Amino acid sequence: MTIARHLSLALMLGAACPALAQTPMTGAEFEAYVTGKTITYFQFDAPYGVEEYLPGRKVRWAFTETECQYGSWYEAGEEICFVYEYDPTPQCWTFWLDARGLNGLFSGDAPGEELTEVDQSDQPLPCPGPDVGV
Repeated sequence: MTIARHLSLALMLGAACPALAQTPMTGAEFEAYVTGKTITYFQFDAPYGVEEYLPGRKVRWAFTETECQYGSWYEAGEEICFVYEYDPTPQCWTFWLDARGLNGLFSGDAPGEELTEVDQSDQPLPCPGPDVGV
C-alpha cells in the first residue's frame, strides 16, 4: 500500500470515528477548562444533562429534569472519572476539545455516542431539594 493510500485511509478513519481521532485531555487541561463553569451536554442531538464544575475537583450533576447529584472527579490514565454521593462506582470518560467545545465519551461506549457541549455559563446549577413545596 502506498503512503498516499495509508494517509487517505487514516483520514477516512478519523472522519468516521471523530472520538478516536482526538487527543484526550489531561486532568490538568480538563480542570483548567471546566472549573467555574456549568456545562450543558447533548447526546444524539437531544438534551442529556448539566454539570457544574466547582473548585477542588467537585461537581454537581443533573440529568435533565432530575434532582442534582454531588460528587468529585479524578484523573485515571487518559480518563476523567466521576464518583457521586449515591453511587461510589466510578463513571469514567475520555474528554477532548474540538471547534464546538468539550466532548466526552463514556468508557466502553462506541464513537458516535459521545456527549457534546452545547452551552456553558458561569451561573450555578439550580438544585432544588427533594420534596420542595410539599
